[in-house]
Amino acid sequence: MPTAAPWPRLLLMLGIALAALGASLLIGSTETRPADLLAVLGGAGDPALRTVILELRLPRVLTAFGVGGALALAGLLMQALFRNPLADPYVLGVSGGAAVGALLAILAGAGFVALQSAAAGGALAAIALVWTIGRGQGATRLLLTGVIVASTCGAVVTLQLSLASGDQLRGMVFWLAGDLSAAQQPWLALPAVLLGTLLAILAGPSLNVLASGELRARSVGLDTERWRSIVFAGAALLTAVAVVSGGTIGFVGLVGPHAARFALRSADHRWLAPAAALLGGSLVAIADLLARTLAEPRQLPIGGLLALVGAPVFIALLRRAAR
Repeated sequence: MPTAAPWPRLLLMLGIALAALGASLLIGSTETRPADLLAVLGGAGDPALRTVILELRLPRVLTAFGVGGALALAGLLMQALFRNPLADPYVLGVSGGAAVGALLAILAGAGFVALQSAAAGGALAAIALVWTIGRGQGATRLLLTGVIVASTCGAVVTLQLSLASGDQLRGMVFWLAGDLSAAQQPWLALPAVLLGTLLAILAGPSLNVLASGELRARSVGLDTERWRSIVFAGAALLTAVAVVSGGTIGFVGLVGPHAARFALRSADHRWLAPAAALLGGSLVAIADLLARTLAEPRQLPIGGLLALVGAPVFIALLRRAAR
């Protein structure tokens, strides 16, 4: 644990997040100057530009911060729960359940609201199934149950893709690869991240003990079964919110927590929780900005960009840790 609070590094992460937010609001098909942006945010400015910034760009970038922060925070909780640095939010099968529900809605020709509802239902069904089968037998059984549920959902998704028409297939692929083009309501993911971060900070000492090993946790009197249930529920719900809001976006839940540890040089979850949320949100916001500008007017899937960038970054972090 560090001897001093790492406030300077956290403030630097906050600055990176604000810079990503500003760039996402300024850059796009409509040319925007900083003065115009300030005027719009102040309640004035050109009506057309106000529509672009307040109704298109701002909800999208806030959703990106919510999705990225939720995935990174869920990954941090998962790694504490399983004491495994390779654990990520999707190991619970939540994303697979959400994908099955969302693709069923696309096959049925449902609208966006129905698609989100179906994805939420599938995610909650996967959570309930994993918890019902895997609870009470330790973290290993819970992990194995999540892997089995995720594999089963993956097989169902493959069948759904084979049954889709050409138009449906494109929408399915974009949703599976992560897509924020229809993000209009950030008020689900963003409050979930803020509340989850606050609760993780308050529960930081217990998370530190849980991550140090079950024998040590029991030796200090921690109710491991109770805390395992709490952490599982928190990680699962955060993952469900992220998947429903932005589709299946990979690497954030794996890279975000490790980047926070390397940046803070700490294993204290009271500091890691806000750092992971800030870094995860910034990562998805920057990826979304690149996705909508690199091949304009076409939009690239966020998940594909993050996989291309995330793999080398993660390898670099591992090499740095080894040194």
